[in-house]
Amino acid sequence: MKEEISPAIIPNEVIVNKIYLFRGVKVMLDSDLAELFGVENRHLKQQVRRNIERFPENFMFELTKEENEVLRSQFVILEQGKYSKYLPFAFSEHGILQLSNVLKSKQAVEVSIKIIDVFVQLRTMVLSNAEIRIEVEKIKKKVDNQDKNIEVIFRYFDELLEQKAQPRKEIGYKISEEKK
Repeated sequence: MKEEISPAIIPNEVIVNKIYLFRGVKVMLDSDLAELFGVENRHLKQQVRRNIERFPENFMFELTKEENEVLRSQFVILEQGKYSKYLPFAFSEHGILQLSNVLKSKQAVEVSIKIIDVFVQLRTMVLSNAEIRIEVEKIKKKVDNQDKNIEVIFRYFDELLEQKAQPRKEIGYKISEEKK
Protein backbone atom coordinates (compact mmCIF):
# COMPACT_ATOMS: atom_id res chain seq x y z
CA MET A 1 0.00 0.00 0.00
CA LYS A 2 1.17 3.50 -0.80
CA GLU A 3 2.09 6.14 1.75
CA GLU A 4 -0.92 7.97 3.17
CA ILE A 5 -1.35 11.61 2.25
CA SER A 6 -3.28 13.85 4.60
CA PRO A 7 -6.02 15.62 2.64
CA ALA A 8 -5.37 18.77 4.64
CA ILE A 9 -1.86 19.09 3.19
CA ILE A 10 -2.91 18.57 -0.42
CA PRO A 11 -2.98 22.05 -1.95
CA ASN A 12 -6.01 22.84 -4.12
CA GLU A 13 -3.64 23.64 -7.00
CA VAL A 14 -2.42 20.02 -7.03
CA ILE A 15 -5.98 18.80 -7.44
CA VAL A 16 -6.84 21.48 -10.02
CA ASN A 17 -3.81 20.45 -12.10
CA LYS A 18 -5.13 16.88 -12.18
CA ILE A 19 -8.53 17.86 -13.59
CA TYR A 20 -8.96 17.42 -17.34
CA LEU A 21 -11.75 18.20 -19.76
CA PHE A 22 -12.88 15.23 -21.85
CA ARG A 23 -16.16 14.99 -23.73
CA GLY A 24 -17.21 18.31 -22.24
CA VAL A 25 -16.90 16.97 -18.68
CA LYS A 26 -14.34 17.86 -16.02
CA VAL A 27 -12.76 14.57 -14.95
CA MET A 28 -9.86 13.11 -13.03
CA LEU A 29 -7.91 10.07 -14.18
CA ASP A 30 -7.64 6.79 -12.33
CA SER A 31 -3.86 7.05 -11.89
CA ASP A 32 -4.10 10.50 -10.30
CA LEU A 33 -6.94 9.41 -8.04
CA ALA A 34 -5.07 6.26 -7.00
CA GLU A 35 -2.11 8.43 -6.03
CA LEU A 36 -4.27 10.83 -4.02
CA PHE A 37 -6.25 8.01 -2.38
CA GLY A 38 -3.08 6.16 -1.44
CA VAL A 39 -3.87 2.96 -3.34
CA GLU A 40 -2.37 1.19 -6.32
CA ASN A 41 -3.98 2.01 -9.65
CA ARG A 42 -4.66 -1.67 -10.38
CA HIS A 43 -6.50 -1.99 -7.03
CA LEU A 44 -8.61 1.07 -7.87
CA LYS A 45 -9.51 -0.33 -11.31
CA GLN A 46 -10.24 -3.72 -9.81
CA GLN A 47 -12.70 -2.21 -7.33
CA VAL A 48 -14.37 -0.25 -10.11
CA ARG A 49 -14.78 -3.37 -12.25
CA ARG A 50 -16.20 -5.30 -9.29
CA ASN A 51 -18.71 -2.51 -8.67
CA ILE A 52 -19.30 -1.39 -12.25
CA GLU A 53 -23.06 -0.95 -11.64
CA ARG A 54 -22.18 2.04 -9.41
CA PHE A 55 -20.46 3.82 -12.29
CA PRO A 56 -22.82 4.80 -15.10
CA GLU A 57 -21.40 6.59 -18.15
CA ASN A 58 -21.88 10.05 -16.59
CA PHE A 59 -19.86 8.97 -13.50
CA MET A 60 -16.98 7.18 -15.23
CA PHE A 61 -15.85 6.29 -18.73
CA GLU A 62 -12.79 4.76 -20.31
CA LEU A 63 -10.80 7.07 -22.56
CA THR A 64 -10.59 6.15 -26.23
CA LYS A 65 -7.21 5.51 -27.86
CA GLU A 66 -7.39 8.95 -29.49
CA GLU A 67 -8.19 10.70 -26.21
CA ASN A 68 -5.35 8.84 -24.51
CA GLU A 69 -2.93 9.91 -27.26
CA VAL A 70 -4.00 13.55 -26.80
CA LEU A 71 -3.44 13.18 -23.08
CA ARG A 72 -0.03 11.59 -23.51
CA SER A 73 1.03 14.20 -26.06
CA GLN A 74 0.47 16.87 -23.40
CA PHE A 75 3.32 15.38 -21.40
CA VAL A 76 6.65 16.04 -23.09
CA ILE A 77 8.61 13.48 -21.09
CA LEU A 78 6.99 10.11 -20.56
CA GLU A 79 8.23 8.67 -17.30
CA GLN A 80 9.19 5.04 -17.55
CA GLY A 81 6.45 2.77 -16.22
CA LYS A 82 4.09 5.62 -15.31
CA TYR A 83 1.78 5.11 -18.25
CA SER A 84 -0.14 1.87 -18.42
CA LYS A 85 -0.76 -0.05 -21.60
CA TYR A 86 -4.44 -0.05 -20.58
CA LEU A 87 -6.68 2.90 -21.31
CA PRO A 88 -7.32 5.08 -18.26
CA PHE A 89 -10.66 5.56 -16.58
CA ALA A 90 -11.92 9.12 -16.29
CA PHE A 91 -14.11 9.95 -13.28
CA SER A 92 -16.53 12.87 -13.08
CA GLU A 93 -17.23 14.64 -9.81
CA HIS A 94 -19.97 12.13 -8.99
CA GLY A 95 -17.75 9.22 -10.00
CA ILE A 96 -15.05 10.40 -7.59
CA LEU A 97 -17.56 10.41 -4.76
CA GLN A 98 -18.75 6.94 -5.73
CA LEU A 99 -15.15 5.76 -5.99
CA SER A 100 -14.51 6.69 -2.36
CA ASN A 101 -17.50 4.51 -1.45
CA VAL A 102 -16.10 1.42 -3.16
CA LEU A 103 -12.55 1.90 -1.88
CA LYS A 104 -13.84 2.33 1.68
CA SER A 105 -10.63 3.72 3.12
CA LYS A 106 -10.59 6.72 5.44
CA GLN A 107 -8.08 8.48 3.20
CA ALA A 108 -10.21 7.89 0.09
CA VAL A 109 -13.24 9.42 1.79
CA GLU A 110 -11.31 12.45 3.10
CA VAL A 111 -9.50 13.09 -0.18
CA SER A 112 -12.70 12.71 -2.21
CA ILE A 113 -14.39 15.32 -0.01
CA LYS A 114 -11.46 17.68 -0.64
CA ILE A 115 -11.68 16.99 -4.39
CA ILE A 116 -15.44 17.65 -4.41
CA ASP A 117 -14.80 20.95 -2.60
CA VAL A 118 -12.34 21.92 -5.35
CA PHE A 119 -14.90 21.02 -8.05
CA VAL A 120 -17.50 23.20 -6.27
CA GLN A 121 -15.01 26.10 -6.05
CA LEU A 122 -14.27 25.78 -9.77
CA ARG A 123 -17.98 25.77 -10.60
CA THR A 124 -18.51 28.85 -8.41
CA MET A 125 -15.65 30.66 -10.14
CA VAL A 126 -17.07 29.85 -13.56
CA LEU A 127 -20.52 31.11 -12.54
CA SER A 128 -19.15 34.31 -11.04
CA ASN A 129 -17.10 34.89 -14.20
CA ALA A 130 -20.26 34.44 -16.27
CA GLU A 131 -22.09 36.97 -14.08
CA ILE A 132 -19.21 39.43 -14.49
CA ARG A 133 -19.32 38.97 -18.28
CA ILE A 134 -23.06 39.70 -18.29
CA GLU A 135 -22.51 42.90 -16.27
CA VAL A 136 -19.70 44.00 -18.60
CA GLU A 137 -21.98 43.43 -21.62
CA LYS A 138 -24.69 45.57 -20.00
CA ILE A 139 -22.16 48.36 -19.40
CA LYS A 140 -20.87 48.08 -22.97
CA LYS A 141 -24.41 48.47 -24.32
CA LYS A 142 -24.95 51.57 -22.18
CA VAL A 143 -21.63 53.04 -23.31
CA ASP A 144 -22.42 52.24 -26.95
CA ASN A 145 -25.76 54.07 -26.63
CA GLN A 146 -24.04 57.04 -24.99
CA ASP A 147 -21.44 57.09 -27.77
CA LYS A 148 -24.23 57.21 -30.33
CA ASN A 149 -25.98 60.04 -28.47
CA ILE A 150 -22.75 62.04 -28.20
CA GLU A 151 -22.12 61.46 -31.90
CA VAL A 152 -25.59 62.87 -32.73
CA ILE A 153 -24.93 65.94 -30.57
CA PHE A 154 -21.61 66.65 -32.31
CA ARG A 155 -23.27 66.20 -35.70
CA TYR A 156 -25.82 68.88 -34.72
CA PHE A 157 -23.01 71.15 -33.57
CA ASP A 158 -21.23 70.66 -36.89
CA GLU A 159 -24.42 71.48 -38.80
CA LEU A 160 -24.90 74.63 -36.77
CA LEU A 161 -21.33 75.75 -37.38
CA GLU A 162 -21.61 75.09 -41.11
CA GLN A 163 -24.68 77.26 -41.46
CA LYS A 164 -23.72 80.75 -42.49
CA ALA A 165 -24.72 83.30 -40.01
CA GLN A 166 -27.38 85.47 -41.61
CA PRO A 167 -27.56 89.03 -40.48
CA ARG A 168 -30.19 89.32 -37.87
CA LYS A 169 -32.95 91.79 -38.16
CA GLU A 170 -32.58 94.39 -35.54
CA ILE A 171 -35.35 94.61 -33.10
CA GLY A 172 -36.30 97.30 -30.70
CA TYR A 173 -36.62 101.08 -30.96
CA LYS A 174 -34.25 103.50 -32.54
CA ILE A 175 -33.87 106.87 -31.09
CA SER A 176 -33.23 109.38 -33.69
CA GLU A 177 -31.41 112.48 -32.85
CA GLU A 178 -33.09 115.51 -34.17
CA LYS A 179 -31.17 118.66 -34.66
CA LYS A 180 -32.45 121.63 -32.92
